[in-house]
Amino acid sequence: MELWGLGDLVIATPFLQAASRSYAVTLVAKPYAVDLQKRFWPEVRVEPFVAPWTAFKHKYRLLRWPWREMLRLQRRLVAKRFDFGLSARWDPRDHVLLLLAQARRRLGFARWGSQMILSAAPARPDPTEHRYEHWRVMARQLGIEVPPRAALAWPRSNPEGGILVHTGAGQPVRVWPLERYHTLVARLRRNHHSVQIACDPDQREWWVKAGETNVAAPRTVTELFALVDRAGAFIGNDSGPGHLAAFCGVPTFTLFGPQMAEWFAPLNPASEWLEGKACPYKPCSDYCRFPTPHCMFNTQEDEVGARVEAFVARVLRRR
Repeated sequence: MELWGLGDLVIATPFLQAASRSYAVTLVAKPYAVDLQKRFWPEVRVEPFVAPWTAFKHKYRLLRWPWREMLRLQRRLVAKRFDFGLSARWDPRDHVLLLLAQARRRLGFARWGSQMILSAAPARPDPTEHRYEHWRVMARQLGIEVPPRAALAWPRSNPEGGILVHTGAGQPVRVWPLERYHTLVARLRRNHHSVQIACDPDQREWWVKAGETNVAAPRTVTELFALVDRAGAFIGNDSGPGHLAAFCGVPTFTLFGPQMAEWFAPLNPASEWLEGKACPYKPCSDYCRFPTPHCMFNTQEDEVGARVEAFVARVLRRR
């Protein structure tokens, strides 16, 4: 099970690829996993499910939960008679789902007493380790080997492509101000770089009013793939599109905010990032205590511009 975001699914991809070579694998995940399946793990069966507790707000309004859909999902999972069920999160809600699916062996990182419903609860990786390491621990529980990050193989999708700048993110607290992105794009174009703007649908009107005539606002992962496949470099926030671009072989530059780069940096070693600024509550799981997120708003244009120019010069030097 990986019930959360696009970036989380991308981080799980090496595990899914390795597991599907040894097992018949079913993945319970958000519906966009179907688009990822076609490209990254075609042997994996996807059970689309939007878990109500993954909503950012009002997640425990139980009367609004899709109880019928959840019951149908449970019946489908039980019918499969799984030998193993696992989650690489330390999330008791996942562990309850594994129990309801009646998997013979249930694997997960115990939390809040959930070891009582798990068949095995291995020790979590060191707190400073990347999220990818949790999947490597789960792989070893299944007797398969997933390579360390440094040993992953990467394609280059289009080294002669332009720069894809994606200004969206899963939550507003992770978005560097659009005005500053506008200045950064102008700086790159003055240096004769071809730049394609992509954004979340709710940002498109801002870019159009700012004078951008060719704005992409992909609504599906398939549409996002089409943009990534034409790119030679990617610049954006800590978000799913950045993880997707990196896994497709596109070097990425990520502007981090409330999350820690050591946990969630894109897997591709050609990627770079700028840490979010200091805050006593960081990491805050996107629930910012301030009117504006200092971790993002205190990252200034000149600092980002200089870092991005050096990054672009490195990754596009052979264009």
